[in-house]
Amino acid sequence: MLRRPLLRLTKLFHPLLERGSSRLWEFMGLYGAIGPETMKGKRFGKFGEGSIICFPQTTIFNERYIHIGADTMIGSHVALSAGMVPGQVCLTDPVVRIGDRCLIGRGSGIVGHLSIDIGNDVWTGHHVYITDQNHGYENIEIPISQQTQTERPVSIGDGSWLGVGVVVLPGATIGKHVAVGANSVVTGMLPDFCVAVGAPARIVKQYSSASGWKPADQF
Repeated sequence: MLRRPLLRLTKLFHPLLERGSSRLWEFMGLYGAIGPETMKGKRFGKFGEGSIICFPQTTIFNERYIHIGADTMIGSHVALSAGMVPGQVCLTDPVVRIGDRCLIGRGSGIVGHLSIDIGNDVWTGHHVYITDQNHGYENIEIPISQQTQTERPVSIGDGSWLGVGVVVLPGATIGKHVAVGANSVVTGMLPDFCVAVGAPARIVKQYSSASGWKPADQF
């Protein structure tokens, strides 16, 4: 007998709840974002004017070792960290540097231990992962999760673009104005003005001032 009245109440209040939850989420999106003047923003080693880390964030720690340039947008659900654990004293400063006018896609992860340097005007798609340290596997007496390899610096040059799902591994060097195709894995060096795809990423097209853009096999 109570079922029908409850259904009527649900139908009556559902539009109100829907509008209320939407407005609350909009409020959180506005006031939960991190900017240069927010309390969380002031924890960073540098947080440039006009930059923002969108709400909600995932894992962010050791902000003092992270520098963010001006007019940069870091999407929601992004993990951004320096070192292994919160409170760690890192050997380099900054550990992670993101330049001016960058766009880091939603759900991405930038995990630095030694040096990750991202130039100006670098854009990424969603769910990109960049790290300068990986797990080791050589010692069969220790679980892989407890082994680490030596950190190797990572750099990404000005004006480059990383497609959705790209993974950039320790020691990778990506030059200026490089396009990396979706779901590629960058393990080594990609020179300026090239297009690379695959796992591991390989150059499929490159630019020269003499001949313009040409397939890699024509150079």
